[in-house]
Amino acid sequence: MIDIGANFVSELYKSLGMFIPETVLVVTFVVAIIMDLIFRKYKNIAAFTVLAGFFVTGYTLFACNSSGYAFSQTIAINPFSQFFKFIILLTSIIIVIISFLSKELYAENRKVGEYYSMIAGMTFGMFLICSSTNLILIYLALETMSLSSYVLAGYTKEVKRSSEASLKYVIFGAISSGIMIYGISIIFGLTGSFDLLAINAKIATGNLSIAPLLVSGIMILAGIGYKISAAPFHFWTPDVYEGAPITITAYLSVASKAAGFAVLIRFVLLAFATPISQTQPVWQVFAGIDWKLVLAILSVLTMTLGNLSAIWQTNIKRLLAYSSIAHAGYMLMGLVIMTSAGVLAILVYFFMYMLMNLGAFYIVMLIANKTGSEEMDDYIGIGYRAPILAGCMVVFLLSLTGIPPTAGFIGKLYLFMAVIDARWIWLAVIGVLNSVVSLFYYVKVMRNMFIRGTDKTEEPLQFSRVSIVIALILAGANIYFGLWFEPIVRWVNECVKSLF
Repeated sequence: MIDIGANFVSELYKSLGMFIPETVLVVTFVVAIIMDLIFRKYKNIAAFTVLAGFFVTGYTLFACNSSGYAFSQTIAINPFSQFFKFIILLTSIIIVIISFLSKELYAENRKVGEYYSMIAGMTFGMFLICSSTNLILIYLALETMSLSSYVLAGYTKEVKRSSEASLKYVIFGAISSGIMIYGISIIFGLTGSFDLLAINAKIATGNLSIAPLLVSGIMILAGIGYKISAAPFHFWTPDVYEGAPITITAYLSVASKAAGFAVLIRFVLLAFATPISQTQPVWQVFAGIDWKLVLAILSVLTMTLGNLSAIWQTNIKRLLAYSSIAHAGYMLMGLVIMTSAGVLAILVYFFMYMLMNLGAFYIVMLIANKTGSEEMDDYIGIGYRAPILAGCMVVFLLSLTGIPPTAGFIGKLYLFMAVIDARWIWLAVIGVLNSVVSLFYYVKVMRNMFIRGTDKTEEPLQFSRVSIVIALILAGANIYFGLWFEPIVRWVNECVKSLF
């Protein structure tokens, strides 16, 4: 009995030692709420608390670089999960910083303490998702993240479309959660376990019924697909992205998607596939269900629907919402081929996507601060009224398209190279054609900024130096990593090796 207790305490200490970044986030969440309650006169006290907590989390993320399993093997700590945590944390820091400049957040002397606290809570949920290897913990982590995101999406509650967005988000979220937990219950009934590796071992025996396994897998994919805005689980995305504060729209489009892809890659490769050998970095799905084909259909459907729907949009936030759906489709191509090169391409793409998408939404926020609108027609002549910001927007849009020498080009280059090397030529062709379609609606924004409205003489838009500097940093990063991307690829390669 004493030995059991000693072993339990020893294992607990070991697990807590590997759980330090998440612990810091929980402390940050609680302290931010307390500071906001005590120092009510200082509106941004919670923001600075959260920002400080994020920097401490970043330090612990790199300082505690041990690998292994924690809490009875429900959490995996390795470079793969650390990569997505870094993406989520960096996105959270950028969102907190640009939130200071958001006019809609600070309108009517609104209290923002809960807003920044919820960002910390949502970050904690996403950190959990990135490391989870147990289906129940994955579900709980998704719900932890979702509860914060529901509140954040409707934070400007006096705005009708914001309340509508939050309600739609909750309804769709509840449906997807219900579908996912039902799928988890089926797979537990089949395998007798929630652990991904144990499920993998059970499926490998070939003694399971194919039909219920397929149904449960699709149900779980539906729950995860909801988070990454994959078609046909994307219906919430345009309305929620349009109605939520611009900062939260940017946050959902990057951080939430990163967490979704982290768990999707881990779920598919650990539960339904096995490495061909210890030396060849290729996964093979178990006989019975062709999960590659299922994922390929989702990829094609997602990128095509996203791009075609974006063509008709007149609101820039809705346009970028459909654009983010299309980018989820591109990234799914890397998972379809189930090779280390495909996973590497997804991770490289995500790093680049973070830079270009946050930059685009940041420019939209700054222009909305001045014009009070996010309609495409209100971007007419912006190239002459705010030339620096319009120039940065062009960089972000070219990067989203995948035009060199931007970061987006590198992301798509690695993605298409991996797909072609795996002999999925038809999938690569569809991806390239979709990229051509995306250029059409991105060019519409550039046309409005620089070609239309040249005969009008309107007052120039004035922005603070801080606003312009942040825009230039994000645009410069897109160019910089489009030219010098080797360190990112090298880092990502080490992360993928840990997963294999």
